[in-house]
Amino acid sequence: MKSAVRKLVRENRLSPYDLVMPIFVIDGTGIRKPLSSLPGLEAFSSDELCKEVSALHALGIQAIALFPIIASELKNETASEAYNEASFYHKAIRMLKEEIPEICIITDISLDPYSSQGHDGLVSPKGEILNDETLELLAKMAICQAQAGADMLAPSDMMDGRVAYIRSALDKADFYNVGIISYTAKYASSFYAPFRDVLSSAPVQGDKKSYQMDSANKREALWEGHLDIIEGADILLVKPGLMYLDVLAMISQNSPIPVAVYNVSGEYTMLKSLDAKTSSASNLEIWDYKSCVLEVLLSFKRAGADIIFTYHAKEVANWLHN
Repeated sequence: MKSAVRKLVRENRLSPYDLVMPIFVIDGTGIRKPLSSLPGLEAFSSDELCKEVSALHALGIQAIALFPIIASELKNETASEAYNEASFYHKAIRMLKEEIPEICIITDISLDPYSSQGHDGLVSPKGEILNDETLELLAKMAICQAQAGADMLAPSDMMDGRVAYIRSALDKADFYNVGIISYTAKYASSFYAPFRDVLSSAPVQGDKKSYQMDSANKREALWEGHLDIIEGADILLVKPGLMYLDVLAMISQNSPIPVAVYNVSGEYTMLKSLDAKTSSASNLEIWDYKSCVLEVLLSFKRAGADIIFTYHAKEVANWLHN
């Protein structure tokens, strides 16, 4: 009886509909490559990707976020593979949209997976990030991804003015129905390390602090959100999640549009170290991995997130489904 009453008056609930599963795509056929930096996860070739996404959709997950693992020989200073219409990444999007049209495909817009410099924007000979010159390439990426069948584009680069530039390019190409999830408050965080290791996208020189947000700043995130809404964003995103719940709560309380949070790779691996299935730690018997994961995701809902990007999405959907 008491349990029933608690459930009846519960303020926040998790659902598979809240979750976005980030997935890594790799070139080739018949490949499911385990990711040592992200225990329990794999990178998929296009054919295996379709099988995986079908399974996710059957669990109630409505959206996925695709990230490409680009071979080092395809990377260069202009990140040209990012806007190569014939790339395996764009082929994977087309195949997914054809085989599982109901799934919402979210694609990443940033140069770092494709750049030999490992930065989100073009780099000058002096090592400076070229904001305005980068915008043109981001727009070219956006058009390629929209043509391939992406439903939502997620610029994660943090270049100034990129939402307006991409929105304008999409509208001129008649992609009015392709939405934009803006990485509004993307902080210069140490918790991206496993992700960067998977993509080999760490900067060759310097860091990303000149264009990603200072971890000490909070009010700045409100201004960034205000600008993104004016420029045409459909959804705002806070990244990382667990270490920035105060920022998430502030933006969600002040945003007239939906707000997403990204439960990043470093946060995932911290919790995954408590999972007896993937970890060899000696004191796992004192931890309840499942309860810890659900508590973390519920904290995002409590802070106001409408959407949660998380590498836990598949296992959480299974738990909720069962």
